[in-house]
Amino acid sequence: MGESITEGTIINWLINEGDSFDEGDIILEVATDKVDNEVPAPAAGTLLETKYQAKDVVKVGEVIAILEVEATNSKQKPKEEAATSSAVETSQKKTKKKRSITSSKVEASTSNSFSVNNTNTFFSPLIISIAKEHHISFEELARIPATGNEGRLRKSDVFNYIEDGRPYKFAQPVVQDPTAYRIPQLTFDKGKGKIIEMDRMRQMIADHMVYSKHTSPHVTAYVEADLTNMVNWRNDNKVAFQEKYGEKLTFTPLFVEAVAKAVKDFPNINASVDGNNIIVKEDINIGMATALPSGNLIVPVVKNADTKDLKELAENVNELAGKARENKLSGDDIKGSTFTISNVGTFGSVMGTPIINQPEVAILALGIIKKRAEVIETEEGDEIAIRSMMYLSLSFDHRVVDGYLGGSFVRRVADYLEQFDTNRKI
Repeated sequence: MGESITEGTIINWLINEGDSFDEGDIILEVATDKVDNEVPAPAAGTLLETKYQAKDVVKVGEVIAILEVEATNSKQKPKEEAATSSAVETSQKKTKKKRSITSSKVEASTSNSFSVNNTNTFFSPLIISIAKEHHISFEELARIPATGNEGRLRKSDVFNYIEDGRPYKFAQPVVQDPTAYRIPQLTFDKGKGKIIEMDRMRQMIADHMVYSKHTSPHVTAYVEADLTNMVNWRNDNKVAFQEKYGEKLTFTPLFVEAVAKAVKDFPNINASVDGNNIIVKEDINIGMATALPSGNLIVPVVKNADTKDLKELAENVNELAGKARENKLSGDDIKGSTFTISNVGTFGSVMGTPIINQPEVAILALGIIKKRAEVIETEEGDEIAIRSMMYLSLSFDHRVVDGYLGGSFVRRVADYLEQFDTNRKI
């Protein structure tokens, strides 16, 4: 589904319970805040049970259906025979087939369960095993928010808690202080007007943005760049570039090229955070925020941008932008971003303060390229000239990126843009 995806919505089941299917048949369609996906059958078999229905929102990793995998195509098999023989056939296939789909369930017996009196929460042997491995006490387990039936703690709850850095490890009981400040219960006048319900993608984008602001302490650094040489070179060569390569030469591939160079100079900006660890990525994959026809934004990814020349970058950028406009982006097109750029100048914005695309640690906004009078140094002294200027805004995660790294990186990007080689051949 993608690195940042935590849940998806079942759009439609294409196979009903009891129906048979062949390998490769589309079983259902799943939608995320990024793209819609068709889920193919991994092998021929029968759909025994669906755990969720159309329009249900399901967490990543949940079991959504139970399949009985057949050795051969079973579309002609009666539904009644499939249902009555499923248990016997499944046990036989465990020793004969290498390819199968199973649902692992760990049931807690009375003797192996552990209860906490003050919360009435029970822990299965699996949860206790995970807790022992990570040295989590029963008291700490009791503090973890549970999402299972009847308040049961699930394996995913524990792993999510560990990934979040075990925030309740040293938590103490909260004692209400009668003199403490309380948030007033205010009733705001939201006004009257046309009510528009957020679509699914807008809801998920909103959740992702709030999560990013809550997770990463955002700091923004600004620099200004003189793009006159780059603008003049692009204007002089865009027609010849399209005639030679059949691709439009926009500013985006030039921006991607400069960013990729700067990332190589400052590799720690190309990272993500995993608990108390910083993962510095080996690949330089540049995500570029792109508008969809609906007005929502999506981030297709230029993979290994540092290894590609301008022709390849232009091809990638134009292809991804075209797919976005036509709603044809695939899951692979939006996976693996390690650093994101947002060209807010496309909308006429002078500059922006972008929100970090989790789990990355920085995002660069590029403002509008605007001509204005600037004081420049020449051999004859200071002069006023018309120059093409642009603001660059870098938002970075201050947990792992300090001001020196953030400021140096955005300045280096600006340097690469300003020092563009006007004698460059296409």
